[in-house]
Amino acid sequence: MAPSVKQALGLSAAVNSPTEVYREVPFVALPRQYEEEREAILNCVDRVFRRGVFVSLAHLEELESRLADACGVRHSIGVGSGTDALFLILKGYGVGEGDEVITPPNSHFSTTSSIIHAGAVPVFADVGDDQSIDPARVEAAITPRTRAIMPVHLTGRIADMAAITDIARRHGLLVIEDAAQAFGAKQDGRAAGSFGDAAAFSAHPLKVFNAAGDAGFITTGDGELAARLRSLRNNGLKGREQVDEWGYAARLDVLQGEFLLMRLDRLPDLIARRRANVASYQARLNKTHVYFPEDGEDQFSVFQNFVIQVERRDALKDYLADRGIKTAIHYPVPIHLQPAARSLGYGNGDFPVTERQAGRILSLPVHPYLSPGDIDYVTEAVNSFFESV
Repeated sequence: MAPSVKQALGLSAAVNSPTEVYREVPFVALPRQYEEEREAILNCVDRVFRRGVFVSLAHLEELESRLADACGVRHSIGVGSGTDALFLILKGYGVGEGDEVITPPNSHFSTTSSIIHAGAVPVFADVGDDQSIDPARVEAAITPRTRAIMPVHLTGRIADMAAITDIARRHGLLVIEDAAQAFGAKQDGRAAGSFGDAAAFSAHPLKVFNAAGDAGFITTGDGELAARLRSLRNNGLKGREQVDEWGYAARLDVLQGEFLLMRLDRLPDLIARRRANVASYQARLNKTHVYFPEDGEDQFSVFQNFVIQVERRDALKDYLADRGIKTAIHYPVPIHLQPAARSLGYGNGDFPVTERQAGRILSLPVHPYLSPGDIDYVTEAVNSFFESV
């Protein structure tokens, strides 16, 4: 059956009004990415299957070299996921029982779980208005047991690394960047992944730089750490017949590596599209009702998500959904208030900025396949919600 005019235009009738027509604006658009890259993707699959080599560290060397160059560091190590990357860095540095790691409570759960699984204790520090960890709170959280600071470059915006690395240097602490959402981001002309002792990146399908499944990588300038991580990700093997220490099956597989190598050349254009979408939002949204941090001259964010902060967030989310606009919340319940975190001893009121933001944050669609009309439609809907209050 032929599609209707509304379907062909990507429009649908409103839920509550049979006479109004609404545009469908998806939060993610991976099928559109496939349409744009179909030939290149199939070529990747064909190369890997023709070789018949699916797990091979040698086949990752070109990708790893280019990732290291992109971040301005000496070493990159491909691993199975961003969570693997965080965990392996901690293990590689021997962070474990008796150690504390300072990190924010408003990240994805894997930031904290990697610390827990390494045997260390996560110590949370509250964030600032821009959702990045507050350096003053970091310094206040340091104890004799503190071993590392793990800032999170949330939404693709780099945390205040000048202040954080200064604190770490004065106290003799490691800095481990959770850069899962920030590949391609810059601060003061330096790339995410180049500020700390090591950094963890995710290439999950929903990331700006994405694979077609779980994938990740580590960057570091520490050659000794890099050598150990290359062994740890590969079951601790030295060669094929010798195990120097017990390791993990945490390799990046060859097919995902091929996808990432192909997409690396396309990344600047995809980031530019996201940044253009955000610039359009920022120019049009009513700042009386909508708050969002803006990049200064020193910041170049990649906008894994475009997060606004508003009152009556849940009502706005429903209002947009009724008009075909998909949104998300990253993240509605802070980590310190999750059931899994009860043993850490935190409660309501411990991190007031994070807790307040958790009730106000809303991620608008920002993927690179939005049209100017989509941006106008979303912006007009957000502004009209507050005008009608």
